[in-house]
Order: sequence, then structure tokens, then C-alpha cells
Amino acid sequence: MDLLMRQRAVDAVELMDRPDCDARLLDNTYRQFGLVNRLLSGWRKLYVRELRPTLAKNTAPATLLDIGSGGGDLAYQLAAWARRDGLPLQVTGIDPDARAAAYARGRPPVPGVEFRQAHSADLVREGRSFDFVISNHVLHHLSAGELQQLLSDSAALAGRKVLHNDLRRSPAAYALFFAAALPFRHSYIRVDGLTSIRRSYTPAELTALAPPAWTVKPAAAFHQLLALRRN
Repeated sequence: MDLLMRQRAVDAVELMDRPDCDARLLDNTYRQFGLVNRLLSGWRKLYVRELRPTLAKNTAPATLLDIGSGGGDLAYQLAAWARRDGLPLQVTGIDPDARAAAYARGRPPVPGVEFRQAHSADLVREGRSFDFVISNHVLHHLSAGELQQLLSDSAALAGRKVLHNDLRRSPAAYALFFAAALPFRHSYIRVDGLTSIRRSYTPAELTALAPPAWTVKPAAAFHQLLALRRN
């Protein structure tokens, strides 16, 4: 296991990313992401620590961009937490995958949340800006060059803070997810989750790739946060 985790599996491909993957399993995967993210990704703590204090100081509605928003569950969750706290927040979710964007747009509409099929570079070219730019479980999909492009786009789009939350590669993470994901059937959650862990960066690898203004620090269990703070 240690040998398997020693190097990043840069050539591994997640089944849900294949254009010919099973549509039913893909829909189930998007549906199950909501529970997986609530249980494992640690966004409730990130919202409380990183987003809510700044939102509370705003006099106008804040804006947030969720890059690689997938099925849209995190965008909905962040909007719900802010609404519950009485803090106006407009959330835009983007994903370059037409299937993910279509699934997210097909969800019941919620005021203040919108989805579109787009790449972060598209929004940079449009001159868009947001108070916050985030992503969840996106970094491990990227090559070193693609990661640099994402960070450049994020910095251009964010006025206040960028938060990229991702997996942290380790033998323990792989072993625990191997067992914990057993209940997630009829989807790509388990097999792709294990591939994702093998493709993820270690803190040292991520720190070496990040520009000087960015910081890498531990987040939820087996996660790490790559962040840029403007003020």
C-alpha cells in the first residue's frame, strides 16, 4: 500500500470522467455526492471558519463561484447555510462537463443559486469577479500545468478569498475509504473515490506547485486546503 501511494497516479482515469460511462451510474454518483460531501469533505467547518465571518461583515450580497460544481450539492449547501444565518449569498456553479452542468441545472431551482457549463478561463475572459472562489475535490483531476492555470484563473476571479479543498494522498486515506464507501452502491463513488485518492497530491507536492502567495494546510480528515487570501 505504501508503494502504491508513493507516487501520484497521474495517468489513472476516473470512470465517471469517461464519455461513454453508464448514464444511470453517473446520475446516481451525482446524487450520492451530496451525502459523501456532507460526511467527508468538511465544508461545514470551512464555511464557519473561512466564509461566515466575512459574509457577516458585508452590507451587500456576497458572490461565490464554485469551480467544478459537479451535481451542484455543495453550491446548494453553502447557499442554505448562508440563508439560515441571514447572510445574503449569490452562488454560481460552473463545470466544463456538459453532463454535470445538465444534472445541476435539472435540480429544483433555489433563489440565489445558478449553474452553467463553463471553464474558469471562460469567466476570466468575460471579466467576471466574485468575492469568493472555491472548489471541492477538483485539484486531483488536474495535471501540474492545469493546476497552475486554475490557480491563475482563481486569483483573477476572486476579490477576497480562494479556497480549494481537496483530498490528501495517503495509505490510511485509501484503506479507510475502501471500507467506508461500501454502502455507496450502483454508482462510481467507491471505485472512483479510490482512484481519486491515488491521483491526489501530498501536502509537499501541492506546496511545491503553489505560487508564493498561496498556503497549504490540513483541512478535514485526509483533506487539505489550498488558499489565497486577499485581505
